[in-house]
Amino acid sequence: MRDGGGSVRARTGIGAERIAAGEDSGSGRGSGSGGRSVLAGAFALLAAVERTGGAGLTRLACESGLPKATAHRLLEQLLGLGAVERDADGYRIGSRMFQLGNAWQPHPGLRAAAAGPARRLAAVTGAAVGVAVLRHDRTLVLDWAPGDAVALPALCDRSAWPWYTAAGKVLAAAPEYRFPPTVTPASWPREGRAIRERGVAVDRGVLTPGVCCVAAPLYDMSGAPVAALFAATGPARRPERLADVVRRTGTAISAGLGGGRSRRIT
Repeated sequence: MRDGGGSVRARTGIGAERIAAGEDSGSGRGSGSGGRSVLAGAFALLAAVERTGGAGLTRLACESGLPKATAHRLLEQLLGLGAVERDADGYRIGSRMFQLGNAWQPHPGLRAAAAGPARRLAAVTGAAVGVAVLRHDRTLVLDWAPGDAVALPALCDRSAWPWYTAAGKVLAAAPEYRFPPTVTPASWPREGRAIRERGVAVDRGVLTPGVCCVAAPLYDMSGAPVAALFAATGPARRPERLADVVRRTGTAISAGLGGGRSRRIT
């Protein structure tokens, strides 16, 4: 459930049309609306590379809505910046994007506040512990702390999951979060209320078969949920038994963010 390829194309469509109309300066920098158009075109291409998992010039031009010559020029510029890489099959996301993405966090102190408590939670429970956010209706994992109850490498192969992971659901249950109107199951309002009452969410087999997760929200000083702490464990251990310790650890991390005691989502 991504705020999807269609939405990315819609957001970048105006810029793509401007480039197609000749407002591209050719330098990749430009000024005024032309400069913004080039930037929109570059992001349209990056979104196309991400959606396709890597593709050749013709497909990426089609996916991004750009003329083939413009797409080629922008891809070569992105190649020089390390934003994309080229292989036998075409273009793929480059290491520079990985470096920039890994530096992002929704709160300036989140990684520092979560690191110690997450490691201790993993050591005490044996669960693999992670911190995640919900963006564009995808669960994005920021950090992992390994445990001995779950094969962590099997989980670390991906950093983006559907919204209905435990971490995604506990954030989606917040009143502040708004889904696109067509993506929620009919049972979600009832499940969301139950999550708000318990202060935790649970999933089974969403990350990978046989792995269960429990998650609690993390709050900033305004009381808004900015991320989720989750613990992943194997089927031999019921995730509900982790709920209390995950909530308490979430409270400690929220205190480090200036959020004091975690509030229940109402």
